[in-house]
Amino acid sequence: MKEIGFSAEKYIEEQSKAILERINEGDGNRLYLEFGGKLVQDKHAMRVLPGFDENAKIKLLQKMKDQAEIIMCIYSGDITTSKTRQDFGITYDLEVLRLIDMFRKYDLEINSVVVTRYEENSPAVDKFLTKLERRGIKTYKHRFTKGYPTDVDTIVSDEGYGANPYIEVTKPLAVVTGPGGGSGKLATCLSQLYHEYKRGRKVRYAKFETFPIWNIPLKHPVNVAYEAATSDLRDVNMIDSFHLEEYGEKAVNYNRDLEVFPVVKRIIEKITGEESEYKSPTDMGVNRAGFGIINDDIVQEAARQEIIRRYIIAECDYKKGKIDNTVLERAKLLMDEMELTVEDRRVVLPAREYAEKKRDTHDRYTNVVVMAMEMEDGTIITGRSSRRMVAAAAAILNSVKYLSGMTDSIHLISPSILKSIQDLKTDVLLAEKSSLNCEEILTSLTISAATNPSAAAALGKLGALRGCRAHCTAILSDKDENTLKALGIDVTSDPEYVTNNLYYG
Repeated sequence: MKEIGFSAEKYIEEQSKAILERINEGDGNRLYLEFGGKLVQDKHAMRVLPGFDENAKIKLLQKMKDQAEIIMCIYSGDITTSKTRQDFGITYDLEVLRLIDMFRKYDLEINSVVVTRYEENSPAVDKFLTKLERRGIKTYKHRFTKGYPTDVDTIVSDEGYGANPYIEVTKPLAVVTGPGGGSGKLATCLSQLYHEYKRGRKVRYAKFETFPIWNIPLKHPVNVAYEAATSDLRDVNMIDSFHLEEYGEKAVNYNRDLEVFPVVKRIIEKITGEESEYKSPTDMGVNRAGFGIINDDIVQEAARQEIIRRYIIAECDYKKGKIDNTVLERAKLLMDEMELTVEDRRVVLPAREYAEKKRDTHDRYTNVVVMAMEMEDGTIITGRSSRRMVAAAAAILNSVKYLSGMTDSIHLISPSILKSIQDLKTDVLLAEKSSLNCEEILTSLTISAATNPSAAAALGKLGALRGCRAHCTAILSDKDENTLKALGIDVTSDPEYVTNNLYYG
């Protein structure tokens, strides 16, 4: 049983109450709630807050589905550059489609999709909008706001927010979300406030961010893990100086919210014609995550592991050319600040040591790659690459054998089946490499389970790998990485390629 440091039930109860209070407070009849972070499948929160339900936020909204509708925002530049979500390996435009499907699964109403900072002559963006419209999704184009960020008089005028089309909203809670940071959620909320007030309707704005957690220390590992997760955005956690000055109370926020707060406050006051109800960026938030922590020691250790994980991923992304050196340096600084090393991830050394041991022997498969995986009971299971299969596939098979109480000598998949698939790959499909990847091995295991009781027993243990940590001594193929993620395995790799080949490597 994994140790729990966070109560999902308490969190949902606290968060629901806080959102309902924002809707019902004052004399307005609608709340525009900017939803930061991941609304569904929040793997980061699940890793740093053991016990957190990765779908807690969408379940929270499902409870309020009669009152809520969702506006999706996506920055046009993220479509044209094919920006990718690291955890799922899909582009932001595809993530919007995935999120819409997920919201529908939870019976949540999708109002529309807004492309923010839209520019003319953007074929990829126009194609995306056409695809949505032909599937019955309403779309809107918001261009860059004239005068932003300093000329408030122009921003709050027909030339500024007034130039954007009004998004027709009917329910008391309008959730404004997006596939990632920088999607234009805040600008969309403020644009809507402008249009609502022009129509004589008093509405309110609030922000829902899970991280950083405002009521735990600035240098708490959970908050540092947030900085590690957003090192590419250069987010830096800071004490909310506005909150400290107004209330004499320390609260944690991050640089972008602190920088933009004076402007946002002036914009809201210009729109409403009244003094803002918010005295600090923390006031704007409805984040109750800190109240769900029930064992701080467990949470701190989980967050430290996430900081290490993010650094190892940054090393690989740098090797792949996905990030520049400043992002890697930022990740390393956070490691040093928390006095952590890569070897503090328990699966790293066993993988490296076994690989080194095999290299020292006269193994004919000289370019050996090893994956180590940590079971729930703390046992480390390894698997190495061979002519038959990649290291990750071997580690999976060895792990389910261990969980089934089988000896290593038992064959879960007949060698003749493996050879047949390899022959198909090389002789018919003309693949460069014959070693079977994770997906191919899992398919073979599933077929073998029909006639082999051992394979059937091992197949039934695959679900027990969810949440296990693993490390490989070489960069995984995209296909293997995606398969491991689908199994729920938290995997990292050393920043080394298996071969020197640029395409087939």
